[in-house]
Amino acid sequence: MDRATAIFVEGMGAAAATSGVLTQLQGRIFGLLYLQRASLSLDEIVSELGQSKGNMSINIRGLVDWHLVRRVSVPGSRKDHYEAASDFWRVMQEIMERRFRWNIRQVIAACDEAARASSQGARPSRAKARERVFLSDRLDALRAFGVAVDAGIGAFSQGKPITPEALRRVPIRSGRGKGRS
Repeated sequence: MDRATAIFVEGMGAAAATSGVLTQLQGRIFGLLYLQRASLSLDEIVSELGQSKGNMSINIRGLVDWHLVRRVSVPGSRKDHYEAASDFWRVMQEIMERRFRWNIRQVIAACDEAARASSQGARPSRAKARERVFLSDRLDALRAFGVAVDAGIGAFSQGKPITPEALRRVPIRSGRGKGRS
């Protein structure tokens, strides 16, 4: 592997390691494949990156699942070959939908559940009522942010423009049955 490719491969590995989506090795595999004119076989990838075939196979499968790498057939070869995806908009749509949207929806659900739990029970004392208001305000603020981010991910996934102003106008529906804006 030439110096420029090696630098890119290591940089992609470092970026992937901190992404929360891919492993360092997956980033390195993607980096290697991305800079190739033609697809590479598993054996060629193993040779270039110096990893075991089993480890490489598992990591490539993960990249295929994320649509970052695709398996291709090469006429005359019985081996699977791989190439990197180059439609980054589609790749990011997939990652946003599958990874980040799910996470943000977990945050929204946690806010809703905590708000329901807070509002249940006997009539609180004044001090407890102030605590409930504080808690409700905090949960509503985080929920509002989560709903806006969720709407932004949805817009991005559909190829629509996203602006902070548009996200601030997203209607917020409380999990407690009251509409909020």
